[in-house]
Amino acid sequence: MPSFLSARSFLLLLGCTTALAGPAFAQSARTDTADTTAPSSRSAFTSTDKNTRTTTTVTEASVPGADHVIVNARLEQARAALQPATGATTYRFSRQDIETNPGGDNAPLTSLLLQAPGVAQDSYGQIHVRGDHNEVQFRLDGVALPEGMSVFGQALMTRFAHSLSLTTGALPSEYGFLQAGVIDINTKNGYSDAGGDVSIYGGARDYMFPSLQYGGHHGKWDWFGTADYVHNRVGIENPTPSFNAIHDLSNQYHFLGHARYTADENTRISFTAGVSNAEYQLPNNPGQQRQFANPDFLGSSLAQNVYGSVDSASLNEHQKEITDFGILSLQKEIGTLSVQSSAVLRYSSLRYSPDLLGDLVYNGIAQQAARSVFSTGNQTDATWHAAKNHTVRFGYQIYVERMISKTDSTVYPQTGVDDAGDAVFADSPMSIHDGSGRTGWMYGLYAQDEWHPIRNLTINYGLRFDGVDEYTHSKQVSPRINIVYKPWHGGTFHAGYSRYFTPPPFELIGGASLNKFANTSAAPGTFQNNTVKAERDHYFDMGFSQEILPGWHASVDGYMKLAHNMIDEGQFGSPVLLSVFNYRRGQVHGYEFATDYTRGPLSIYGNFAWSRAIGKDITTAQWNFDPDDLAYIKKHWIHLDHDQRWTASAGGSYTVFHRTGHPMRLSATMVYGSGLRSDGATPNGASVPQYVTFNLSLVQSFKDLFQIPFLKRTQVRLDVTNLFDRRYELRDGSGIGVGAPQYGLRRTILTGISQRF
Repeated sequence: MPSFLSARSFLLLLGCTTALAGPAFAQSARTDTADTTAPSSRSAFTSTDKNTRTTTTVTEASVPGADHVIVNARLEQARAALQPATGATTYRFSRQDIETNPGGDNAPLTSLLLQAPGVAQDSYGQIHVRGDHNEVQFRLDGVALPEGMSVFGQALMTRFAHSLSLTTGALPSEYGFLQAGVIDINTKNGYSDAGGDVSIYGGARDYMFPSLQYGGHHGKWDWFGTADYVHNRVGIENPTPSFNAIHDLSNQYHFLGHARYTADENTRISFTAGVSNAEYQLPNNPGQQRQFANPDFLGSSLAQNVYGSVDSASLNEHQKEITDFGILSLQKEIGTLSVQSSAVLRYSSLRYSPDLLGDLVYNGIAQQAARSVFSTGNQTDATWHAAKNHTVRFGYQIYVERMISKTDSTVYPQTGVDDAGDAVFADSPMSIHDGSGRTGWMYGLYAQDEWHPIRNLTINYGLRFDGVDEYTHSKQVSPRINIVYKPWHGGTFHAGYSRYFTPPPFELIGGASLNKFANTSAAPGTFQNNTVKAERDHYFDMGFSQEILPGWHASVDGYMKLAHNMIDEGQFGSPVLLSVFNYRRGQVHGYEFATDYTRGPLSIYGNFAWSRAIGKDITTAQWNFDPDDLAYIKKHWIHLDHDQRWTASAGGSYTVFHRTGHPMRLSATMVYGSGLRSDGATPNGASVPQYVTFNLSLVQSFKDLFQIPFLKRTQVRLDVTNLFDRRYELRDGSGIGVGAPQYGLRRTILTGISQRF
């Protein structure tokens, strides 16, 4: 598969998928009368109906062509109403919040999401929401993207977002498959974000980050696109606490763009496409002495021959990750019926290139690994305003996926055992080729009714039917209900229950032929390899939010998940590729508190969360684990490797001269973690030390710095990550499914200038 699909084949496949999706229906411009008290964008609150949904804000006077502006604003509101988060907890980031975060549009999405309650930081740029490993769903304008292979990078750029939200809790039935958190990105468009912006950003550690974005509109068309190139030496977390990592160069480029055609006041067609291509050096950890995963090798004659022949500080391992996607959507409204139907296509691949001698010496296997997944499908959502107090929503998602995995491994063959019973290996290595491919599909149907029996009470109830036919074959009917009650002005209480069904990530299921590695230096401790299963959950959530004073909001939320076949992921072996497995039973529960205050040029917020995630009895993909660990976990509950007891974040900003043409904004953020798990007396029985980091940003804007008519705002910024240069450890290299030590980024100073036109 090429690094990205040709434009012709890309559009052809999208067109065919749309044709198969069937006819689109119409969408009503009608809006319900509900709570009109808009919560702060930073506050975590309970969504009650579509009027609390963040939409693109435009006014008749904002741009020329007022009729098109009004029509698109109304269509944006109608689209957002297709997928409300009634009864769930939603944490929103406005455009101002994004720009206030240190780094602004240059910062990765994860740094922004870490400011939401219940989001824990992990290595390789991963985040954990409410004690789940990686069950986070990304949506662009309400359309879900199939999962991809990316480990280190992110295919979605922050600068493409006009606003975004993180929705957690007991989700309504329109949300399926990945349900720990739903990140919905409201994309920029040619009306609300017209004009261009060119910027250059960089500084320490060879950081260079040029970018360009442009949006506009003409007649019935509007468009927006952004592209960037990233070059730095902080691609992956440092395995040592040193200031600079060894062998950590990264080169990445990204593109995201869309075009929309508003055929009439009730019809809009949009096409969104993205390309992400990233190459990474894997950083080295000097002074490593371990040779072969098999401890018997340490005493063998072969170990004496190769011992010291390779320095772990000079290893040369690389990984390349590619993600391409496209979304073609048709939105219509007719009378009381609203529909959006979208064809979705995504290609994602990962390729690991080893240090042939070094990996062989230190791990007993040098493996060149390549894995790719191609997904195509359709998502259709409809809203029917059936009666004054009833809004019925229904729809479906269906995806067909093709996964291909190939490995070429170099290992030492075992020739026998010595007098002590230890393995003896040949001096010459051998090669093993392994490959597999599989096509599967998953699907989901839902229907729900949002009922307002009395003025201040909303009951949302529905059913969802999900199925998966890939490596595993299973299905489930899932009831869901949420109750939202507003006892007084500014106060909202919610409680909900959701039955969840989560298919295992198709692209992360290992298809290795284990018998090929028998009697080699890469032989697993056990050859047991049961097929990974779908997770089934009972999820309970309850919370309360209150507007205490104008501009001051607070919320508290508690949750519990009882899981069967709980899905977890780990990194096993040299290729930094996550593999998935199941715990027979799992439990996750916790609580969150969030508050924020905004008044004039001042904005502050803070939150903290407590969580506990445990599992028992690993029942699938057992060959990845030590047999002694498997035996212990079979009879005992253990902490999941990503379980972090306490998580907190806070921040604030103040704008000086905010009423002038040259405002200056100072902002700061803080992230605290009590530490992810590590091995102790038992698997995952300890945790790495707690940590806290502070980030600072100073942004100076000028309305007309160069006195040139076509040049608009000029912005100069200074960002400092880890202001006090704290050494802190995300992982220590031990724990279930933990591959290597990972340290957080040391103090990094970056500067930039951007020019609007």
